[in-house]
Amino acid sequence: MEIYGAEVFPSPSTITSVGRKILKEDPEHPGSLGIAISEAIEDVLRDEKSRYCLGSVLNHVLLHQTIIGLEAKMQMEKLGEYSDYIIGCVGGGSNFAGIAYPFVRDVLKGKSVVEFIAIEPKAAPTMTRGKYTYDYGDTGELTPLLKMHTVGHKYRVPPIHAGGLRYHGVAPTISILVNHGIVKPIAYHQNEVFRAAVFFAKHEGIVPAPESAHAVKAAIDIARNLKKSNEKKVILFNLSGHGLLDLSGYQEYLEGKLPDYEPERINLTYLPKIQ
Repeated sequence: MEIYGAEVFPSPSTITSVGRKILKEDPEHPGSLGIAISEAIEDVLRDEKSRYCLGSVLNHVLLHQTIIGLEAKMQMEKLGEYSDYIIGCVGGGSNFAGIAYPFVRDVLKGKSVVEFIAIEPKAAPTMTRGKYTYDYGDTGELTPLLKMHTVGHKYRVPPIHAGGLRYHGVAPTISILVNHGIVKPIAYHQNEVFRAAVFFAKHEGIVPAPESAHAVKAAIDIARNLKKSNEKKVILFNLSGHGLLDLSGYQEYLEGKLPDYEPERINLTYLPKIQ
């Protein structure tokens, strides 16, 4: 970004009140998507000519992303196939929804049977351990309240390498689908995710992004189980990015320096009380 003239301020930064407050309370805070959203909103509010487009979490964003699933569906139709499993990683949810929602529509209309699997990190277990309640979409409490699975907007998300999955909540529509059992959430540690990513890279020649590697891990596990049971199924997963921007994460994994994180308990007592 700097090569092309941008001025970059790592979040949490000292140029917003939200960032300064967080750094004052915790100078070593690793940042999070929730904090970055707060800082971006605060910055935009200073300038009447500025606009802010949120790239994840909100339901309309998820619908925009479904061009991915619509294209995948058409490609599979040309092959005469349909997915039995659809897998995607989840931070805010747009990645997973983008690939899955066109197929979810078929399932809700009774046209097909698909197992939808949403993968998150154990370091930010919003769907697998979070509470379904109202919470802010950002750390600084600048967004409207959203009813979603959340581990709390003040949760200090550990510094795992899957930066796009380091978020405290998940989109409201995905939360509803999880509640109704239409989407099955699974959480992984980052070491097992990187192990699957290296396996995938050796066999496919593609180094996946740490976020995408969560979906890769699930796809490999399912494929191995199907092979054991001698079942023939179609697996569709979203390889949403390459890992060339996070080779330091791969380096730490290969050197055995990558820690796993998982909260012992999740404090949600500060969340707004809404009946």
